[in-house]
Amino acid sequence: MSDDPRRTAPAAARNRDPILAVLRRLLPPAGLVLEVASGTGEHCAHFAAALPALAWQPTDPGAEDRASIDAWCAGLPNVRPALPLDATAADWPLARADAVLCINMIHIAPPAATAGLLHGAARVLGAGAPLVLYGPFLRAGVPTAPGNEAFDASLRARDPQWGLRRLEEVAEAAARAGFGPPEVTEMPANNLIVAFRRR
Repeated sequence: MSDDPRRTAPAAARNRDPILAVLRRLLPPAGLVLEVASGTGEHCAHFAAALPALAWQPTDPGAEDRASIDAWCAGLPNVRPALPLDATAADWPLARADAVLCINMIHIAPPAATAGLLHGAARVLGAGAPLVLYGPFLRAGVPTAPGNEAFDASLRARDPQWGLRRLEEVAEAAARAGFGPPEVTEMPANNLIVAFRRR
């Protein structure tokens, strides 16, 4: 049995470079990036190595995930130790950040997590700073890919509160939380990067 705490998510190896290409455009040249729901830590390690001028604060509510994050990011001087963070909590363990990144979370969490993410990000970000979301979304007037339809059905079968979120509803909630309109980038495998700037 391996003592290596690093966990792997096959999708991370496939999507990390396309995501990184967009992050180079969206993130500030320097400052602190707060990653919410860092999962295995593979994304954080990849992005931190590629963008060394940025400091990275990974987070996850799960202890095993935090151990995996810290193992993947070991030796990277611009990555802080992973912190526990519940997106729905009124208090986050970080008071300020220059950007917030959240990959593949809101569709595998209850709607309260999306609301909590938006309000929490609004608290820690200054004017003009980005909240960057990545994942599959439903969009009005845009046919949903069959793979995403099946994925949505499987998520809702596992938990009725899970499922792909409607981009328009997320954008409305973001506006109420203090963000401007979404900047949407089409990504491979029927995913989107959706960036909101703090007003």
